[in-house]
Amino acid sequence: MSKIRLLTLSIVSIILFSSSPFSGIAQLGAQKTTFTHQDTLRGTVGPDRAWWDVTKYDITVEPDYVTRTIIGKNILSCVTTGEGQKMQIDMQEPMNITKVVYEQTDIPFQREGNVYYLDFGHSIPSQTKMKLEISFEGHPREAIKPPWDGGWIWQKDKAGNPWMTVACQGLGASVWYPCKDYQGDEPDSASLTIIVPDSLVAVANGRLRNTIKNTNGTTAYTWAVVNPINNYTIIPYIGKYVNWSEEYDGEKGKLDLSFWALAEDESKARSQFKQVIPMLKCFEHWFGPYPFYEDGYKLVQSSHLGMEHQSAVAYGNQFMNGYLGKDLSGTGWGNKWDYIIVHESGHEWFANNITTKDIADMWVHEGFTDYSETLYTECQSGKKAGEAYNIGLRPKILNESPVIGPYGVNEEGAKDMYFKGSNILQTIRTIMDDDEKFRMMLRGLNSEFYHKVVTSKDIEAYIIKFSGKDLSSFFDQYLRDNRLPEFQYRYSAGNLEYRFANCIEGFTMPLKIKSAKPEWINPDMNWQKSSIRGRISVDPNFYVGSRKM
Repeated sequence: MSKIRLLTLSIVSIILFSSSPFSGIAQLGAQKTTFTHQDTLRGTVGPDRAWWDVTKYDITVEPDYVTRTIIGKNILSCVTTGEGQKMQIDMQEPMNITKVVYEQTDIPFQREGNVYYLDFGHSIPSQTKMKLEISFEGHPREAIKPPWDGGWIWQKDKAGNPWMTVACQGLGASVWYPCKDYQGDEPDSASLTIIVPDSLVAVANGRLRNTIKNTNGTTAYTWAVVNPINNYTIIPYIGKYVNWSEEYDGEKGKLDLSFWALAEDESKARSQFKQVIPMLKCFEHWFGPYPFYEDGYKLVQSSHLGMEHQSAVAYGNQFMNGYLGKDLSGTGWGNKWDYIIVHESGHEWFANNITTKDIADMWVHEGFTDYSETLYTECQSGKKAGEAYNIGLRPKILNESPVIGPYGVNEEGAKDMYFKGSNILQTIRTIMDDDEKFRMMLRGLNSEFYHKVVTSKDIEAYIIKFSGKDLSSFFDQYLRDNRLPEFQYRYSAGNLEYRFANCIEGFTMPLKIKSAKPEWINPDMNWQKSSIRGRISVDPNFYVGSRKM
């Protein structure tokens, strides 16, 4: 009788997945099939973006909690890489740019939806260093269910104090400040000045540079990073915060750790945030040094579930282990650590250190970071526990559309970039059959692409070269096709025959099977004969279907 093992999706899994943040992307449903001109303007480096590169943002913002409006200014520094006269600046409706000044001259501009075009009136030469002062104001889009539905978040703590922040991954930083809202062009550094009532505290990325008490009952807090940073991770946190600090003796020396929680939750936060140091130790072992020693590591309590804001990770997991108390793997291992602390901090290496140019390639962020959960489980409880956790995520994989999305239209890949991405990496690790080499590969990625923007092809090429394995058809199958390859086998005169089916033309992959002893085979799409006899099973660390014909 034929036997088939299929990966099924339970209703419980659907509910868990649809309500989980996985870095807080708001639009994590099915991929679009049609795109607008506005999508292309956001996702493509058009002629009015191509001739200049951002070098720094110096943002000032003052929110008004009562009217739910903000007013501010972004001093945008850039260098021209070619000649140009018109410049595209992104600012999403209903926010407005009110004034642009360059070299003490007001620059005229026109609006087209979520885009403003500045016209300098003459061609700006290549290699010109420019500094634009862009004033903005308005009622920013409010997040309805943050972080999945992004925007500005206006909340109150239990005592009734204002509690404000922003979550805008996918939606884009231009939802609240004017910028070049394209993931492939990060500023080399940034500062954020937040003006708030004296009764509140403002926290942001990097280190606190200045605090100025104004005569009108407000205080201006200026925070700054000295490393490249994604637009969407430059974020203000405003509330009745308390702070404490620690030091971590890391691979590059002393790393400053800064923890921020609401005063009412300080006791619970101090206890739960003790997980940070063992997490950092594990991730430095596997991925290499924390990428932002100069800016420190910060964990900030937020009114939403969580997000990988660089050097200021947002935390809202209610001081529980697991994902809001649930183990996403269903194995029990995921309840031994805090999902948000581990997952969102893992993004410091994959998303913040290594950043994809186009969000279509975001499996590089999410797949590797999702796999960081497996590695942390392994650090805590051993390799078998890590394997069990990773395999336990498989029922949530949909295989409905390719992991890599359409390019140039600001559309991320399929939601499978998380759990399938993690299982892709576990499969590669199993193919390599050398855990130390695999670890050196992960560390090598973070060294080779340190503070850089990349494409999926860059990452694939590095893995292929480092591993010494021809994984070109593997990546095309698992990233660019939605089907799960099926290992089919049968017996002829007692001997095993096998092949791959349900896959792209030319697909092949080494496979480890167990019969009387472990055996390595190299199936392709053609039936192959072997001398192997008796019952077999596929190593469960390979993410493949399996069927006896």
